[in-house]
Amino acid sequence: MLEDEPIWLSEIGWGVGCDLGTCLGRERDWLYWYNQNGQRLSTPEEKAEKLAHKLRELGVGPDAI
Repeated sequence: MLEDEPIWLSEIGWGVGCDLGTCLGRERDWLYWYNQNGQRLSTPEEKAEKLAHKLRELGVGPDAI
């Protein structure tokens, strides 16, 4: 992993960096996009998991939608 992450790409206003995570069912280091506040953007899989969790909190089964 690089020490000075994320690497800022001023031309597009985003950063790119490496972090340990799970994507496509595989846990390893992945490249991620970072916003201007230095927060890593969620992968589609992470977004789906967050949405399913929120639906369960509301009493809605995610598979019912």
